[in-house]
Amino acid sequence: MPTHEVKNQVPPLHDYNLYTTDVALSDAVAREGGQWGLDSLTDFGQLIGSADMQEHGRLANENPPTLKAFDRFGHRINVVEYHPSYHHLMSTSMTHGLHSMPWRSEREGRLVVRAAKNYMMSQVEPGHGCPITMTFASIPALRHDADIASEWIPRLTANEYDPSNRSASAKTANTAGMAMTEKQGGSDVRANATRATRQADGSYRLVGHKWFCSAPMSDLFLTLAYEDDGLSCFVVPRWTPDDKPNNMNLQRLKEKVGNRSNASSEIEYDQAYARRLGEPGRGVRTIIDMVAHTRLDCVVASAGLMRQAVAQACHHTQHRYAFGKALIEQPLMRNVLADIALEAEAATALGFKLARAYELGHTDPMQAQFARIATAIGKYWVCKRVPWVAYEAMESHGGNGYVTEHSIGRLYKEAPLNSIWEGSGNVICLDVLRAVVKEPDAFSALREQLRTARGYHSLYDQLLERIDGLTQASIGQSDARRFVEMLALALQGSILLTSGDDAIADAFVQSRLNMDRFACFGTLSKGVDIDAVLRRASPQGA
Repeated sequence: MPTHEVKNQVPPLHDYNLYTTDVALSDAVAREGGQWGLDSLTDFGQLIGSADMQEHGRLANENPPTLKAFDRFGHRINVVEYHPSYHHLMSTSMTHGLHSMPWRSEREGRLVVRAAKNYMMSQVEPGHGCPITMTFASIPALRHDADIASEWIPRLTANEYDPSNRSASAKTANTAGMAMTEKQGGSDVRANATRATRQADGSYRLVGHKWFCSAPMSDLFLTLAYEDDGLSCFVVPRWTPDDKPNNMNLQRLKEKVGNRSNASSEIEYDQAYARRLGEPGRGVRTIIDMVAHTRLDCVVASAGLMRQAVAQACHHTQHRYAFGKALIEQPLMRNVLADIALEAEAATALGFKLARAYELGHTDPMQAQFARIATAIGKYWVCKRVPWVAYEAMESHGGNGYVTEHSIGRLYKEAPLNSIWEGSGNVICLDVLRAVVKEPDAFSALREQLRTARGYHSLYDQLLERIDGLTQASIGQSDARRFVEMLALALQGSILLTSGDDAIADAFVQSRLNMDRFACFGTLSKGVDIDAVLRRASPQGA
């Protein structure tokens, strides 16, 4: 600069390995049975930590998709156009099996390895993760109908990316979406008004609207509509079997706070071709298999967002100097960084515990029950914590973090999303209460996990006694958030206490399970080994 020398500015955090620099992640993967994927995860971590991949994430968000509802002659075409960087991100994720890996292999730990890739990719660009997640999550639901499954699952698990606008059968690979909520109901899907009419050939025609339908260029959509037997689940292809565009008309794209690269639309079914999936009148029960797996990704991706926030904050404070030394050497800043790092550690531990439970649950009913209730608990608590962590990470950057050029700003705008989608906080808490009352096996499975850490720490034992002393009658709707938060902290504590890292476990228990804990980050007590926490949190070598 002609007037001054630019110094004491922080170099960008890129061209580093998102896997090998993340101790919490590598520990969780090894602990939950995914160590065999080390080479693949290391290669993937290096690829997506590159400056090139991060630039694709920036460009995809700065150039959001646009809707071309009609061609220049006035014909309805329902096309969404994306920036080339969005297509690059989609191709990268699908080539590396983020949508398909668990369904193409029987190897133990496959869900854990897939979750690790999703966790890392969410740090680069989470918007394109919506169609990746929905494609991944659609498989369990599609298995409710053998004919539909045999037709669609091979297409949806192909490790390619084909963005062409043509019939699904003519493409090298397909993606799936979901359309549930409507204007008048939101999370209350029983208030839906879309109607399904059965045809002579056994197919259906849908008439109605959907208020949120993300990734509308997907090839297949799972949706809910009423028929004579009640609310049922249907599959709606974007092209009909006779290779004509289906009557699923895009009305507009949502202008969202974050998640800019992902197209979220409002759609109208105007006699749209559909096939019923699952039993009539059991639509929620059918589609919940998809919802459960999307909620798993909400937890894992949220942990990934926290990790990126912590990594950015640690990197910035290592290179930024004030009052004669690096910010990360300042005692109060160290306290803040260690506190948000603990939050990310606990979120990561829980996310990968869930991924392993989903896999084990295929053959172990107790693990399936644990996954059922623990996913709801994790979805509520982990997703709620992301905005807090992102804000503190942004604040550690000062004004540099509050400009749109910095990736921390995009992360901050993304932070609330996972808590809102796939069931907002109150809906999830009521789901946990419902499980406690109506699914005692699920609550028993959760208690069994919590008891694995009994005797490790007095503060944990005290919390466990409080939980054991609760009865169904003592837990009402107005207490649901307090109750679920208590379960979430106990669940995270049980995993960390039995993980073998005493410094992290002790710091978490002291700061989170103490009745005198404070709401703000940066309030760790003097007994916490902050050095040990930060050694794990900093992206060393980056």
